[in-house]
Amino acid sequence: MDQTEVAKPGQAPEAPLAVHSVSTLIGEYIGRLGTIWVEGQLAEVNPRKGLTYLSLRDTDKDVSLSLYVASGVMDSLAATIEQGTRVLVQVKADWWAKRGSLQFKVLQMRAVGIGELMARLEALRNLLAAEGLFNEDRKLPLPFLPRRIGLICGQASDAMHDVIENAKRRWPDAQFEVREVAVQGVNCVKQVSAALTELDAISDVDVIVIARGGGAFEDLLPFSDESLIRVVAGISTPVVAAIGHEEDRPLIDYVADYRASTPTDAARKIVPDVLQELSDLRNTRARLQTLITGFVSRLEQELLVTKNRPALASPATLIDQRLRDNSGIRSSITLHLTNYLKLETAYVQGSVKALRALSPQGTLERGFSIVRNDLGGIVKSAANVAVADEVSIRFADGERTAKIL
Repeated sequence: MDQTEVAKPGQAPEAPLAVHSVSTLIGEYIGRLGTIWVEGQLAEVNPRKGLTYLSLRDTDKDVSLSLYVASGVMDSLAATIEQGTRVLVQVKADWWAKRGSLQFKVLQMRAVGIGELMARLEALRNLLAAEGLFNEDRKLPLPFLPRRIGLICGQASDAMHDVIENAKRRWPDAQFEVREVAVQGVNCVKQVSAALTELDAISDVDVIVIARGGGAFEDLLPFSDESLIRVVAGISTPVVAAIGHEEDRPLIDYVADYRASTPTDAARKIVPDVLQELSDLRNTRARLQTLITGFVSRLEQELLVTKNRPALASPATLIDQRLRDNSGIRSSITLHLTNYLKLETAYVQGSVKALRALSPQGTLERGFSIVRNDLGGIVKSAANVAVADEVSIRFADGERTAKIL
């Protein structure tokens, strides 16, 4: 900094600000925020004389604000406000300059009713349904016998015990990959989402169960969180939701590939019952044995009938019958050929007689003759020859030469 320049207060060690000045500046800056409405869950409620101090926690993140409210405001509330209540508050930032601390003064407060929460969830459900996240055609089939079962549940919870015990009772060799997480509160969405992603990445985990076993409506709100719903929709491993709330189903029930009413129901769905499978095998084997025995019996009966036929009792009978059949066929063919040849022979003989009758030779045999001049031409008229001409005469049995007189 140029020595000729005068440092602004607080910008250089030569011109520091007093503590009260800093506190005043902060108070002025915070005062610009004005009044705002904030929604969250009450983590602490500490009533004091004239005031009640509150800790308002974010419903999804591990973040909280310190509030205080006058007793008159608390007394005017229609609903009972206690720890865990989801509230909507109008606050004004209050900077306590003397102590250098920030708190928020509550001007108005009201509990967020279940009806309002359900209306929000219904709107979110409609939005996600419109995107196709709840469509049946995108749901994955559950494996008949998973190699390993992913289980997401609360720490040492009854839900974990129910799923594992009932699954092993049905199939003793069932293998589990368990992730114990927060199943309510601000850490629920983050921990359940992380567990889902982690289990989905394990190659031999063929199905994932999210089990909780019921609870208050407000406690189950994390299982309707939009980000968690999208994680469930995005993984490639089938998911079974066993949250166990029949009246107001969380949205995870709609996106899961199978919705179990209880953790025990989930156990029945993810593995087959070994006793039932053995019974089915025995019944199937008995049915197959009955079918095969009946089929063999029918074949034996047919074989016995075939063996008792005359042809098989005396094979020569069949040969003799075929020889007689062949002889009859041969005689029939011979007769037909003989008759055909006779007819054709008669036809040929008649044609020959007709040809002979119409031929020149036939004419000669009837007493006629053919006269030719010395040039070989046929003499058809007496005017065609003169006296002393020599002609040849053709008879039926030969030829003679003559001279015209």
